Amino acid sequence: MTSPPLILGLESSCDDTAAALVRGRDVLSSVVMGQNALHADFGGVVPEIAARAHAERLDLCVEQALDEAEVSLSAIDAIAVTAGPGLIGGVLSGVMLAKGLSAGLGKPLIGVNHLAGHALTPRLTDGLAFPYLMLLVSGGHCQFLIVRGPEDFSRLGGTIDDAPGEAFDKTARILGLTQPGGPSVEAEALKGNEKRFRLPRPLLDREGCDMSFSGLKTAILRQRDALITDQGGLTQQDRADLCAGFQAAVRDVLAEKTRRAIALYRAENPSEPALAVAGGVAANKALRAALEVVCETQDLRFTAPPLRLCTDNAAMIAYAGSELFALGRVSDMSLAARPRWPLDKRAAPLIGSGKKGAKA
Repeated sequence: MTSPPLILGLESSCDDTAAALVRGRDVLSSVVMGQNALHADFGGVVPEIAARAHAERLDLCVEQALDEAEVSLSAIDAIAVTAGPGLIGGVLSGVMLAKGLSAGLGKPLIGVNHLAGHALTPRLTDGLAFPYLMLLVSGGHCQFLIVRGPEDFSRLGGTIDDAPGEAFDKTARILGLTQPGGPSVEAEALKGNEKRFRLPRPLLDREGCDMSFSGLKTAILRQRDALITDQGGLTQQDRADLCAGFQAAVRDVLAEKTRRAIALYRAENPSEPALAVAGGVAANKALRAALEVVCETQDLRFTAPPLRLCTDNAAMIAYAGSELFALGRVSDMSLAARPRWPLDKRAAPLIGSGKKGAKA
């Protein structure tokens, strides 16, 4: 029996530099070098700093991944790399390294959509059968997808402004918490009362699966300013209660929109109905728990990757590359880094699209 190909994956779309080696569904190594310390003083990711760090660290990640997997560079069968969407400097760093390795080794090159990496992760971790419903909820993207194949995605709805990850980060900045905002807000929310402040649940009064979180972030800002005006500052309990209320609002919106997406997905009569959630925000335990409850009430299998595979990593890129490789989808040296690259090319662009094309 022929062994599955050994795929080297590279990921550099935002502020995590990563390399991994995957054979079939076996992750032989997965190395992620974060950049939190480099961006801590700026309240968010600085694209130029991120790009320079990727250029300095990508080859180190590859060396470490090879060492951990105990394989040589010549043993790999193909190189899969994130070719977009993302911060263009970082994406370009990964694409250029992948092209160099491909040319030097004479190995096939596979350009991978970063969002497809997240969307196909449940295939890697749980062997999920097509079609399944995916809630891809990350720092810059949030959308419901019916995943029918490695290149076949139908978007049922998405964010029309801030993605949840962006809203978490902005809320953390508003409340003086450290970045990245997701873990900081989640930790504070554990100590808070989610019912103290009445915060909006945007777009629940409208049909469909589209979402909006910008107004929720603005509501947090107004509550903070009102507290400062009334009492001269924020107490620790104020901050915790605001975080708890914010997280509960995001949870409620995602839960209700998920119910609506499930109804649309079930119209396809899937043989093994399942909801998968992936992306950085999927690491939030409160959000996961709410989605599990929705699936229980809807008689739907729920699956979520391990936390280490929810955030950006190269194992998901290597696996997505292997699925494309099996279909004969390989790239050549004209592979370009793309800041925007929608999964569903048939769907109308989400608000936020510009000259460079649809955001997601």
